[in-house]
Amino acid sequence: MDNASAPSDRTQAMRRANRVLVRKLAFVAVAMFGFGFLLVPFYQKICEVTGLREIGGADAVGNTQVDLTREVRVDFDANLHNLAWSFHPVSPATSVHPGEVTQVEFDVVNNTDHAVTGQAIPSYAPQYAAQYFKKLECFCFARQTLQPGERRRMPVVFVIDPSAPRELNAITLSYTFFAVEGNGKG
Repeated sequence: MDNASAPSDRTQAMRRANRVLVRKLAFVAVAMFGFGFLLVPFYQKICEVTGLREIGGADAVGNTQVDLTREVRVDFDANLHNLAWSFHPVSPATSVHPGEVTQVEFDVVNNTDHAVTGQAIPSYAPQYAAQYFKKLECFCFARQTLQPGERRRMPVVFVIDPSAPRELNAITLSYTFFAVEGNGKG
């Protein structure tokens, strides 16, 4: 009799183990869904705390009064990562009054024999300057595809928020162009 009940006990134990496993997997699936659902507000909060923001569109500009009592020097820096391009600011620096709309240009050349796509990512020094540097138009808002040997002048239109602290008298705007996946000789 013991032998006859042994397979039944093993079957019962397997069923219990399977039920526990199914519960654990269901919990993991619900937790992953919840994490994915909360990821967007969590990311937005991180960006808010660190001063990062959406780089894919123009910034909102509030006060547009020009503060003629002071100037802010803006230095420009251009870098490349895994791109056979030439990339540099047309003018290495400019001085602007906070609230004044300013346009600068960057020169870029594709030095390859095939079309290449890149994406520029901006950064600022000092880091807190990012919250006062408002880009109205920028080549960094979209991927840039350059044909073989193509040269392009790319504008950046910006305003420095007049509410910027007075001690913020110099900003470095740095762009790094990265190759976008999928590039290759076509």
